Amino acid sequence: MISIILAIAILAVLFDYPDYWNRASDFANNFFKNQQIGWIKNINIPHFPSKPFKLGLDLQGGTHLVYEADLSKVGSGDRSNSMQGLRDVIERRVNLFGVAEPVVQVQEKGGSHRLIVELAGVKDISQAIQMIGETPFLEFKEERMDIDDVQKNKILAAQNKYAEAIQKGEEPNLTDEEKQLLSEDIFAPTNLTGQYLTKAVVEFDPQTYKPEVSLEFNSEGAKLFEEITSRNVGKRLPIYIDYQLLSAPNVEQAISGGKARITSPTFTLEEVKSLANNLSAGALPVPIKMISQQNVEASLGKIDLEKSLKAGLISFLVIAVFMVLFYRLPGLLSIISLSVYVALVLSVFKLIPVTLTLSGIAGFLLSIGMAIDANILIFARMKEEAKLGKNLILTIEDGFKRAWPSIRDGNYTTILTCLILFVMGTGFVKGFALTLVIGLVISLFSAMIISRLLMLVFAGTKISKWKFIWK
Repeated sequence: MISIILAIAILAVLFDYPDYWNRASDFANNFFKNQQIGWIKNINIPHFPSKPFKLGLDLQGGTHLVYEADLSKVGSGDRSNSMQGLRDVIERRVNLFGVAEPVVQVQEKGGSHRLIVELAGVKDISQAIQMIGETPFLEFKEERMDIDDVQKNKILAAQNKYAEAIQKGEEPNLTDEEKQLLSEDIFAPTNLTGQYLTKAVVEFDPQTYKPEVSLEFNSEGAKLFEEITSRNVGKRLPIYIDYQLLSAPNVEQAISGGKARITSPTFTLEEVKSLANNLSAGALPVPIKMISQQNVEASLGKIDLEKSLKAGLISFLVIAVFMVLFYRLPGLLSIISLSVYVALVLSVFKLIPVTLTLSGIAGFLLSIGMAIDANILIFARMKEEAKLGKNLILTIEDGFKRAWPSIRDGNYTTILTCLILFVMGTGFVKGFALTLVIGLVISLFSAMIISRLLMLVFAGTKISKWKFIWK
């Protein structure tokens, strides 16, 4: 078991800091280049995979934007759904802009509803601000009646030719006529917009069990929808959000009553959910205005990160000295266990990956303290067991066993608090809660498994006779 833990620890350290291994492998490969050792020729030691930590806005630099939503025209019961729909649309807009993994969150503060947008690594944000600032706009269009099928086909051909050239990264080679056709649209706007749509949800056909989108309009929207579908039977009724085509279902018959379904034999559940969410997002107009913009410089984040890491390192050394002086060999073994714990936690941060912010680093450093606290509880219990005249191995076993309820309850309550903070908190609070809960879970493994195994290994050697280093 110790061998397995040692192997995991070494892999974790190499995964956390592969540069040392990679530099050593480059040196060895150059040294043994064109040389043969036994039957091995041209030794080539591979690099260890390098995966960078994912840094948040405060460490990487970027922009922090805060918007306030005007929900005066939205009923109190629909405000939460409206804000979530707005969040989805804004996130999609930012993703289209090319921002890698943006953070878009909803926050209710003092009766006002706000949207927090964090764009890590973004320097020129003028276009992003313009895109974010627009209100989601949902509209239904219909095929134009003033152009014939021949003209429609020409327009579609020109649009397809242009789109294919852009996808290939080529300059569109269009004739003057095709350029003129690009400015035309085969669809015309109607008066039916998102303000008339009251519901867009995912349902399942009772006969085929296939997913579909169910639409419901208010009374005024129902009349408009009936008029539009009546004159477009057998034609497409495209739906646009933010002037981008969302779906173009065919009208099979005139639809009255304000309820409709969008179906397709090729629909997947994810496609239906996405369509329903986008329709809901544009169903209620929610104007937003920017109330705060903060540019975070990467240099400032770097300085803060260095200070945080330096503080963490000093704390670790102070704790190590304290544990060795006060608990001797068990304290030294707990520091070895803690070192493995740190390597494992950092590896998990890379693998998930966890977005590291200053608050997240604070949560990680706090979890180190919690991990040491577990060891202190164990050692205190071991001293009590030793006073009863038990041998060393039984003292260790009973010390861990009897300390477990206190360690379990203390960590479980903290983990529960972290989960509440993560669910109900925003931004930096979420980062703090996430790193802390990951650290706590791994600290339980570190304290109860690694520390215990290390002490049992040493307790089975001649060192067990040196009583003074166990007290």
